Amino acid sequence: SLEISAGDAMQFSSTEIIVKKSCAVITVTLIHTGKLPASGMGHNWVLTRAADFRGVVSDGVDAGTSNNFILEGDSRVLAFTKMIGGGESTSVSFSTKNIKTGEKYVFFCSYPGHWGIMKGTFTLLG
Repeated sequence: SLEISAGDAMQFSSTEIIVKKSCAVITVTLIHTGKLPASGMGHNWVLTRAADFRGVVSDGVDAGTSNNFILEGDSRVLAFTKMIGGGESTSVSFSTKNIKTGEKYVFFCSYPGHWGIMKGTFTLLG
C-alpha cells in the first residue's frame, strides 16, 4: 500500500514510485490536499505503459468528466482512480501480474492539461 497526494498546485507529492515484484497486489491511495472542487481542479491517478501514455491521454479527453477522462474499457490503462476534489481521497488496488520488470510505466492525472505536469515513473523491481 502507498499514498500519494496532490493539491491545487497541480503536482503529485512524488514523481517516482518503486514497488517490489513480491507485492502481488498494490493499493494506491490518492489524497487531494487542495481546496478546489473536482470540477475545477480534479485529480486522479492513472497507470499505463510509457508507450501508451499519449494515446490514453488523447482518448481520455474525449471520454469526458463522467468517465474520469479515461476511455471506457481502455485496455492500455493498467489501473486508475476516480476523479476527486479538495479534501477527498480515493484508492485503487491492482495486481502486478501484468506489470513487467524492466518495462517503463507512467502514472499521471488524466484531467485535461494536468498530465503535462502531473506525472511520474512507476518501476517494478524483480
